[in-house]
Amino acid sequence: MHDKYAQGSRTCEKGICAYPLPQIHLCPGADSGILNPLLDTTTHRKIKIGTCAWSYDDWRGIFYPTHLVQNQWLEFYSRYLPAVEVDSTFYHSPAVRSVAHWVQQTPEDFRFCCKMPKQITHELRLRDCEEPLNAFLEALEPLRPKLGSILIQLPPGFVPQRDEKALKHFFTMLPSTFRFAVEFRHADWHLPRIVHFLEDHNLCWAWTDTSKLNEQNRGAFEPLPQTTNFLYIRLLGDIAHKYHAGGGKLFRYGSLMWPRDSSIENWTLKIQKHLDASEHVYLNCSNHFEGYAALTAQRIGRLLGIPIDIPVAAVPVEPQKQLNLL
Repeated sequence: MHDKYAQGSRTCEKGICAYPLPQIHLCPGADSGILNPLLDTTTHRKIKIGTCAWSYDDWRGIFYPTHLVQNQWLEFYSRYLPAVEVDSTFYHSPAVRSVAHWVQQTPEDFRFCCKMPKQITHELRLRDCEEPLNAFLEALEPLRPKLGSILIQLPPGFVPQRDEKALKHFFTMLPSTFRFAVEFRHADWHLPRIVHFLEDHNLCWAWTDTSKLNEQNRGAFEPLPQTTNFLYIRLLGDIAHKYHAGGGKLFRYGSLMWPRDSSIENWTLKIQKHLDASEHVYLNCSNHFEGYAALTAQRIGRLLGIPIDIPVAAVPVEPQKQLNLL
Protein backbone atom coordinates (compact mmCIF):
# COMPACT_ATOMS: atom_id res chain seq x y z
CA MET A 1 0.00 0.00 0.00
CA HIS A 2 1.17 3.50 -0.84
CA ASP A 3 2.43 5.36 2.25
CA LYS A 4 -0.42 7.82 1.89
CA TYR A 5 -2.86 5.00 2.64
CA ALA A 6 -0.72 3.03 5.05
CA GLN A 7 -2.80 0.83 7.32
CA GLY A 8 -3.96 2.61 10.45
CA SER A 9 -5.54 1.20 13.56
CA ARG A 10 -8.97 -0.02 12.59
CA THR A 11 -10.30 -0.85 16.16
CA CYS A 12 -20.67 23.06 -4.56
CA GLU A 13 -19.86 25.53 -5.25
CA LYS A 14 -23.00 24.29 -7.05
CA GLY A 15 -23.20 24.40 -10.81
CA ILE A 16 -26.04 26.34 -12.38
CA CYS A 17 -28.73 24.28 -14.05
CA ALA A 18 -29.74 25.64 -17.44
CA TYR A 19 -33.41 24.81 -16.90
CA PRO A 20 -35.84 26.19 -14.32
CA LEU A 21 -37.02 24.04 -11.47
CA PRO A 22 -40.42 22.42 -11.95
CA GLN A 23 -43.18 22.98 -9.44
CA ILE A 24 -42.45 20.81 -6.40
CA HIS A 25 -44.85 18.91 -4.18
CA LEU A 26 -45.22 15.39 -2.98
CA CYS A 27 -45.03 13.09 -5.97
CA PRO A 28 -48.31 11.32 -6.82
CA GLY A 29 -48.47 8.05 -4.93
CA ALA A 30 -46.53 9.34 -1.94
CA ASP A 31 -47.95 9.16 1.56
CA SER A 32 -50.24 12.07 2.31
CA GLY A 33 -50.15 12.02 6.10
CA ILE A 34 -48.42 14.49 8.37
CA LEU A 35 -44.66 14.13 8.67
CA ASN A 36 -43.71 12.00 11.62
CA PRO A 37 -41.68 14.30 13.94
CA LEU A 38 -39.69 11.46 15.52
CA LEU A 39 -36.22 12.89 14.98
CA ASP A 40 -34.65 16.20 15.91
CA THR A 41 -32.64 18.31 13.47
CA THR A 42 -29.28 16.98 14.64
CA THR A 43 -30.43 13.42 14.10
CA HIS A 44 -31.81 14.30 10.67
CA ARG A 45 -28.37 15.45 9.56
CA LYS A 46 -26.74 12.10 10.24
CA ILE A 47 -29.24 10.19 8.10
CA LYS A 48 -28.46 10.41 4.38
CA ILE A 49 -31.10 8.90 2.11
CA GLY A 50 -30.37 8.49 -1.59
CA THR A 51 -30.71 6.19 -4.57
CA CYS A 52 -28.45 3.58 -6.13
CA ALA A 53 -27.06 5.80 -8.94
CA TRP A 54 -28.59 8.87 -10.56
CA SER A 55 -28.06 8.41 -14.33
CA TYR A 56 -31.20 6.49 -15.20
CA ASP A 57 -32.52 7.00 -18.72
CA ASP A 58 -35.93 5.92 -17.41
CA TRP A 59 -36.01 9.07 -15.26
CA ARG A 60 -35.82 11.47 -18.21
CA GLY A 61 -39.13 13.31 -18.29
CA ILE A 62 -40.10 11.78 -14.92
CA PHE A 63 -37.47 13.03 -12.49
CA TYR A 64 -35.30 15.06 -14.87
CA PRO A 65 -36.67 17.70 -17.26
CA THR A 66 -36.84 16.20 -20.74
CA HIS A 67 -34.28 18.52 -22.33
CA LEU A 68 -31.84 18.71 -19.41
CA VAL A 69 -28.42 17.59 -20.62
CA GLN A 70 -27.07 14.57 -18.78
CA ASN A 71 -23.98 16.26 -17.37
CA GLN A 72 -26.35 18.47 -15.36
CA TRP A 73 -28.36 15.60 -13.90
CA LEU A 74 -26.26 15.27 -10.75
CA GLU A 75 -26.62 18.96 -9.90
CA PHE A 76 -30.37 18.67 -10.44
CA TYR A 77 -30.55 15.44 -8.39
CA SER A 78 -28.69 17.04 -5.48
CA ARG A 79 -31.40 19.69 -5.15
CA TYR A 80 -33.79 17.00 -3.92
CA LEU A 81 -31.81 14.14 -2.41
CA PRO A 82 -28.88 14.47 0.04
CA ALA A 83 -26.87 11.41 -1.01
CA VAL A 84 -26.26 8.88 -3.77
CA GLU A 85 -24.56 5.54 -4.21
CA VAL A 86 -22.20 5.70 -7.19
CA ASP A 87 -22.65 2.59 -9.32
CA SER A 88 -20.21 3.56 -12.08
CA THR A 89 -17.19 3.03 -9.81
CA PHE A 90 -18.09 -0.68 -9.75
CA TYR A 91 -17.07 -0.87 -13.41
CA HIS A 92 -13.92 1.25 -13.24
CA SER A 93 -12.13 3.76 -11.04
CA PRO A 94 -13.42 7.26 -11.73
CA ALA A 95 -11.46 9.72 -13.82
CA VAL A 96 -10.05 12.81 -12.16
CA ARG A 97 -12.36 14.98 -14.27
CA SER A 98 -15.42 12.99 -13.16
CA VAL A 99 -14.63 13.30 -9.46
CA ALA A 100 -14.01 17.03 -9.83
CA HIS A 101 -17.39 17.36 -11.53
CA TRP A 102 -19.12 15.47 -8.70
CA VAL A 103 -17.57 17.77 -6.12
CA GLN A 104 -18.42 20.93 -8.04
CA GLN A 105 -22.00 19.99 -8.84
CA THR A 106 -23.17 19.12 -5.31
CA PRO A 107 -23.70 21.10 -2.09
CA GLU A 108 -21.31 20.90 0.82
CA ASP A 109 -23.47 18.53 2.88
CA PHE A 110 -24.12 16.09 0.02
CA ARG A 111 -22.66 12.60 0.47
CA PHE A 112 -21.41 10.01 -2.01
CA CYS A 113 -21.07 6.30 -1.33
CA CYS A 114 -18.87 4.63 -3.94
CA LYS A 115 -18.83 0.96 -4.90
CA MET A 116 -15.41 -0.63 -5.03
CA PRO A 117 -14.43 -1.69 -8.57
CA LYS A 118 -15.38 -5.21 -9.58
CA GLN A 119 -11.79 -5.70 -10.76
CA ILE A 120 -10.92 -5.94 -7.07
CA THR A 121 -14.00 -7.75 -5.72
CA HIS A 122 -15.10 -10.01 -8.58
CA GLU A 123 -12.15 -10.48 -10.90
CA LEU A 124 -9.22 -10.56 -8.47
CA ARG A 125 -11.50 -11.71 -5.63
CA LEU A 126 -9.58 -9.55 -3.12
CA ARG A 127 -6.28 -11.23 -4.03
CA ASP A 128 -3.14 -9.48 -5.33
CA CYS A 129 -5.08 -6.23 -5.63
CA GLU A 130 -2.92 -3.69 -3.82
CA GLU A 131 -2.21 -1.69 -6.98
CA PRO A 132 -5.85 -1.26 -8.16
CA LEU A 133 -6.96 -0.62 -4.58
CA ASN A 134 -4.41 2.15 -4.20
CA ALA A 135 -5.39 3.64 -7.57
CA PHE A 136 -9.07 3.63 -6.57
CA LEU A 137 -8.40 5.36 -3.26
CA GLU A 138 -6.19 7.92 -4.98
CA ALA A 139 -8.99 8.66 -7.45
CA LEU A 140 -11.42 9.30 -4.58
CA GLU A 141 -9.09 11.61 -2.68
CA PRO A 142 -10.67 14.87 -3.98
CA LEU A 143 -14.08 13.49 -2.95
CA ARG A 144 -13.03 12.78 0.63
CA PRO A 145 -14.95 15.71 2.28
CA LYS A 146 -18.16 14.42 0.69
CA LEU A 147 -17.43 10.70 0.84
CA GLY A 148 -19.73 8.73 3.11
CA SER A 149 -18.54 5.16 2.69
CA ILE A 150 -16.96 2.81 0.18
CA LEU A 151 -19.08 -0.28 -0.48
CA ILE A 152 -17.29 -3.61 -0.92
CA GLN A 153 -19.92 -5.71 -2.73
CA LEU A 154 -18.79 -9.32 -2.78
CA PRO A 155 -19.94 -11.78 -5.46
CA PRO A 156 -22.44 -14.54 -4.59
CA GLY A 157 -19.81 -17.22 -5.18
CA PHE A 158 -17.39 -15.67 -2.70
CA VAL A 159 -17.58 -18.09 0.25
CA PRO A 160 -15.65 -18.60 3.50
CA GLN A 161 -14.66 -22.16 2.64
CA ARG A 162 -12.16 -20.89 0.05
CA ASP A 163 -12.13 -17.10 0.43
CA GLU A 164 -11.96 -16.30 4.16
CA LYS A 165 -8.19 -16.03 4.24
CA ALA A 166 -8.19 -13.63 1.28
CA LEU A 167 -10.99 -11.59 2.84
CA LYS A 168 -9.18 -11.15 6.15
CA HIS A 169 -5.89 -10.27 4.49
CA PHE A 170 -7.62 -7.70 2.28
CA PHE A 171 -9.32 -6.10 5.27
CA THR A 172 -5.95 -5.57 6.95
CA MET A 173 -4.87 -3.57 3.87
CA LEU A 174 -7.70 -1.05 4.19
CA PRO A 175 -6.68 2.35 5.57
CA SER A 176 -8.45 3.76 8.61
CA THR A 177 -8.90 7.10 6.83
CA PHE A 178 -11.90 5.83 4.84
CA ARG A 179 -15.17 4.22 5.92
CA PHE A 180 -15.87 0.80 4.40
CA ALA A 181 -19.04 -1.27 4.32
CA VAL A 182 -19.07 -4.94 3.27
CA GLU A 183 -21.98 -6.58 1.50
CA PHE A 184 -21.97 -10.37 1.73
CA ARG A 185 -24.03 -12.12 -0.92
CA HIS A 186 -23.66 -15.63 0.52
CA ALA A 187 -25.28 -16.79 3.76
CA ASP A 188 -22.25 -18.83 4.84
CA TRP A 189 -20.54 -15.61 5.97
CA HIS A 190 -23.06 -15.24 8.80
CA LEU A 191 -20.62 -16.50 11.42
CA PRO A 192 -19.69 -15.05 14.83
CA ARG A 193 -15.98 -14.99 13.93
CA ILE A 194 -16.69 -12.89 10.83
CA VAL A 195 -18.83 -10.48 12.83
CA HIS A 196 -16.06 -10.12 15.41
CA PHE A 197 -13.45 -9.60 12.70
CA LEU A 198 -15.44 -6.73 11.19
CA GLU A 199 -15.91 -5.24 14.66
CA ASP A 200 -12.17 -5.48 15.37
CA HIS A 201 -11.36 -3.73 12.10
CA ASN A 202 -14.11 -1.09 12.35
CA LEU A 203 -15.83 -2.25 9.17
CA CYS A 204 -19.56 -2.02 8.58
CA TRP A 205 -21.66 -5.09 7.80
CA ALA A 206 -23.98 -3.69 5.09
CA TRP A 207 -27.66 -4.44 5.57
CA THR A 208 -29.21 -5.38 2.22
CA ASP A 209 -32.88 -6.11 1.56
CA THR A 210 -33.31 -8.46 -1.41
CA SER A 211 -36.49 -10.04 -0.10
CA LYS A 212 -39.24 -11.16 -2.45
CA LEU A 213 -42.30 -8.95 -2.58
CA ASN A 214 -44.48 -11.52 -0.83
CA GLU A 215 -41.84 -11.86 1.92
CA GLN A 216 -41.32 -8.14 2.48
CA ASN A 217 -41.94 -8.39 6.22
CA ARG A 218 -38.75 -10.41 6.63
CA GLY A 219 -36.12 -8.13 5.10
CA ALA A 220 -35.69 -5.69 7.96
CA PHE A 221 -35.74 -8.43 10.58
CA GLU A 222 -32.99 -10.61 9.21
CA PRO A 223 -30.48 -10.89 12.10
CA LEU A 224 -27.80 -8.64 10.64
CA PRO A 225 -25.19 -7.23 13.05
CA GLN A 226 -24.08 -3.66 13.59
CA THR A 227 -20.30 -3.94 13.56
CA THR A 228 -19.18 -0.30 13.67
CA ASN A 229 -20.43 3.21 14.41
CA PHE A 230 -22.37 3.74 11.19
CA LEU A 231 -25.09 1.95 9.24
CA TYR A 232 -25.08 1.16 5.52
CA ILE A 233 -28.45 0.03 4.19
CA ARG A 234 -29.37 -0.98 0.64
CA LEU A 235 -33.01 -1.53 -0.36
CA LEU A 236 -32.59 -3.55 -3.56
CA GLY A 237 -35.70 -5.69 -3.91
CA ASP A 238 -35.99 -9.10 -5.54
CA ILE A 239 -32.90 -9.01 -7.75
CA ALA A 240 -33.70 -12.50 -9.09
CA HIS A 241 -36.58 -10.97 -11.10
CA LYS A 242 -34.83 -7.88 -12.46
CA TYR A 243 -33.57 -8.93 -15.90
CA HIS A 244 -34.59 -11.06 -18.86
CA ALA A 245 -32.62 -14.26 -19.46
CA GLY A 246 -30.69 -12.35 -22.11
CA GLY A 247 -29.73 -9.59 -19.68
CA GLY A 248 -32.22 -6.89 -20.64
CA LYS A 249 -34.35 -5.08 -18.06
CA LEU A 250 -37.81 -6.46 -17.37
CA PHE A 251 -39.26 -3.10 -16.33
CA ARG A 252 -39.22 0.59 -17.07
CA TYR A 253 -38.73 2.37 -13.76
CA GLY A 254 -40.50 5.58 -12.87
CA SER A 255 -43.62 4.79 -10.86
CA LEU A 256 -44.67 2.98 -7.71
CA MET A 257 -45.23 -0.46 -9.24
CA TRP A 258 -45.08 -2.76 -6.22
CA PRO A 259 -45.39 -0.88 -2.91
CA ARG A 260 -43.54 -2.37 0.04
CA ASP A 261 -45.30 -0.51 2.83
CA SER A 262 -44.56 -3.12 5.48
CA SER A 263 -40.91 -3.28 4.49
CA ILE A 264 -40.20 0.44 4.66
CA GLU A 265 -42.11 0.72 7.94
CA ASN A 266 -40.00 -2.08 9.40
CA TRP A 267 -36.75 -0.54 8.13
CA THR A 268 -37.76 2.73 9.73
CA LEU A 269 -38.19 0.98 13.07
CA LYS A 270 -34.84 -0.78 12.72
CA ILE A 271 -33.04 2.48 11.91
CA GLN A 272 -34.63 4.20 14.90
CA LYS A 273 -33.54 1.34 17.14
CA HIS A 274 -29.89 1.73 16.12
CA LEU A 275 -29.66 5.52 15.88
CA ASP A 276 -28.10 6.09 19.29
CA ALA A 277 -25.23 3.74 18.41
CA SER A 278 -24.70 5.28 14.95
CA GLU A 279 -22.86 8.44 13.97
CA HIS A 280 -24.02 8.15 10.36
CA VAL A 281 -26.73 6.29 8.46
CA TYR A 282 -26.40 5.80 4.70
CA LEU A 283 -29.56 4.41 3.11
CA ASN A 284 -29.74 3.90 -0.65
CA CYS A 285 -32.77 2.69 -2.58
CA SER A 286 -32.86 0.79 -5.85
CA ASN A 287 -35.45 1.35 -8.57
CA HIS A 288 -36.26 -2.34 -8.35
CA PHE A 289 -37.34 -2.13 -4.70
CA GLU A 290 -40.69 -0.47 -5.45
CA GLY A 291 -40.38 0.67 -9.06
CA TYR A 292 -39.00 4.19 -8.55
CA ALA A 293 -36.05 4.72 -6.19
CA ALA A 294 -36.60 8.44 -5.69
CA LEU A 295 -40.15 7.83 -4.54
CA THR A 296 -39.00 5.05 -2.17
CA ALA A 297 -36.49 7.53 -0.70
CA GLN A 298 -39.29 10.03 -0.22
CA ARG A 299 -41.58 7.44 1.40
CA ILE A 300 -39.04 6.18 3.93
CA GLY A 301 -37.88 9.72 4.63
CA ARG A 302 -41.45 10.65 5.40
CA LEU A 303 -41.74 7.84 7.96
CA LEU A 304 -38.54 9.06 9.60
CA GLY A 305 -39.82 12.62 9.68
CA ILE A 306 -37.32 13.76 7.03
CA PRO A 307 -39.07 15.67 4.23
CA ILE A 308 -37.81 14.82 0.74
CA ASP A 309 -39.40 16.56 -2.22
CA ILE A 310 -39.03 15.10 -5.70
CA PRO A 311 -40.04 16.56 -9.06
CA VAL A 312 -43.53 15.88 -10.36
CA ALA A 313 -43.58 13.50 -13.31
CA ALA A 314 -43.26 15.45 -16.54
CA VAL A 315 -44.46 12.55 -18.70
CA PRO A 316 -47.10 9.96 -17.69
CA VAL A 317 -45.72 6.46 -17.19
CA GLU A 318 -47.74 3.58 -18.56
CA PRO A 319 -48.76 1.05 -15.88
CA GLN A 320 -46.40 -1.91 -15.68
CA LYS A 321 -47.29 -5.51 -15.13
CA GLN A 322 -46.93 -6.59 -11.53
CA LEU A 323 -43.84 -8.43 -10.39
CA ASN A 324 -44.40 -12.18 -10.33
CA LEU A 325 -44.45 -13.22 -6.68
CA LEU A 326 -43.83 -16.89 -7.33
